[in-house]
Amino acid sequence: MTMADSLYFSLWFTDFERTEMLPHALRVMQQFAPSQAIPGITYVALHPISWNEPTILEQRYKPGIAVEQAIIVAADLLHEDYAYVFESNWDLWTPQASGEWTQQPTPVRFMVRGDEFEEGESETQGQIQVDFGLDVPFLHEELQITDELESRVRANVKLLVDFINRAEKNAGAATRLLWSESDENLAQKLIARLQKVQ
Repeated sequence: MTMADSLYFSLWFTDFERTEMLPHALRVMQQFAPSQAIPGITYVALHPISWNEPTILEQRYKPGIAVEQAIIVAADLLHEDYAYVFESNWDLWTPQASGEWTQQPTPVRFMVRGDEFEEGESETQGQIQVDFGLDVPFLHEELQITDELESRVRANVKLLVDFINRAEKNAGAATRLLWSESDENLAQKLIARLQKVQ
């Protein structure tokens, strides 16, 4: 059994000057299908210079606010050496202790890095990076394969793939990459996982 792995989607743009950062972030976040139970952006944070510095703004929203509103909150403090973090939720099928599957709001973080933030970390990690958390909902390798597991995992994967396809089509990124912490290929892991179903 393989270890759970963190899953990311990174985007790079040809134009990512200070004034373009948040419009690009807005277009990426508009492609995201938010949770029915907890819609909107629930958290905004601004990190100056590096992740080690204290945030200069940190705000939680309950209920969540519209993406456009969250962008306006961040737009007052635009700098090339800042990172902007937005958190939202989407509904992923999750098994309960009872054996039932329910759709649970699951957090996703959008990190927008100015090109001078953290010594140019945007070059390797993405000017915009989406952190989906662990890859467990897309594999559930710890569970016995059943027809229900297969259909729930497929539904979660479809949500992920649909978001990536919409972002590729509508966000205007020059380069995109779906990757995981261990560099294992999620697509290969999924194919291997679903082949066990046959």
